[in-house]
Amino acid sequence: MNSQLPESFQALIVDKTDDSFSVGIKSLTLADLPAGEVVIKVAYSSVNYKDGLASIPDGKILKSHPFIPGVDLSGYVVSSSDERFTEGQPVIACGYGIGVTHFGGFSQYARIPADWITPLPDGLNLREAMIYGTAGFTAALSIQGLEEHGLSPEKGKVLVTGATGGVGGAAVAMLATNGYKVSASTGNGAAGDYLQALGAEEILTREDVLGTSTKPLDRQLWQAAVDSVGGSTLAAVLSKLAYKGSVAASGLTAGTALPTTVLPFILRGVNLLGIDSVFCDAKTRANVWVRMATDLKPDDLELLVDREVTLEELPEALEDILKFRTRGRVLVSLT
Repeated sequence: MNSQLPESFQALIVDKTDDSFSVGIKSLTLADLPAGEVVIKVAYSSVNYKDGLASIPDGKILKSHPFIPGVDLSGYVVSSSDERFTEGQPVIACGYGIGVTHFGGFSQYARIPADWITPLPDGLNLREAMIYGTAGFTAALSIQGLEEHGLSPEKGKVLVTGATGGVGGAAVAMLATNGYKVSASTGNGAAGDYLQALGAEEILTREDVLGTSTKPLDRQLWQAAVDSVGGSTLAAVLSKLAYKGSVAASGLTAGTALPTTVLPFILRGVNLLGIDSVFCDAKTRANVWVRMATDLKPDDLELLVDREVTLEELPEALEDILKFRTRGRVLVSLT
């Protein structure tokens, strides 16, 4: 066995039985980890909304217990039976079944299928990769999708909803870095300075986006939008997009119902782009990560960081994200 592999290590375990539920730190061995070709010494993970749901009894995310949540991770390969990865190589893993059906990143060590792993691109370190995490990857995937449907700086403003969340904050910073005029929508009235620091030119409330009209077609305000909220917010965005505009939708914090009609699509040619970061193919995934290390990378990624926590501090951070008490990204240090 590789000399770097430990006899035991620490992980956050969510456990549930018919009459009990617990979230806590436990000591594990490599034999406790699921199958996979690559063992990774985890350096960082991050806290995502889905991780918060995995930490509560009725979150409807996990199908089996006990379980290690954490939908993303970065770290170093310590052993691999797949020739694509070598000992000491820095890598990223997110999406697929990680943190949902396959033990995730809230652990000092992880064993991951090789096909789910992306080499860390030049221009990013392991900490920066998890400042992005699944949220940042989703934001970059959203922007790339919008570009493929005509997004360009000279066409007008771009709206970002849920702008103080992980996806929203990353989208604001990436768009601003590339010369876009960004309108940032948030329910956090105290977040104006933060969003302006990320590059937003205009700060909007949720009510500004929703407006007073429920008409499926309203005044055309934005060429495109990155939406991580869903529900009535997404319906309002669709009604206010410019002709041939597009919205990249990736979230559902405002619900799964979409109270709209076909009119934005057939009268204005609006595009609703579904953004799935979970089963994105490996080639696209690798290319997007390279963009996150180059042209989409903001000058100061640290602006996106709310705070950094340890495994012991993680349960409180999981509660915070469910109660919308988080602004930006919460990093989890496993070193």
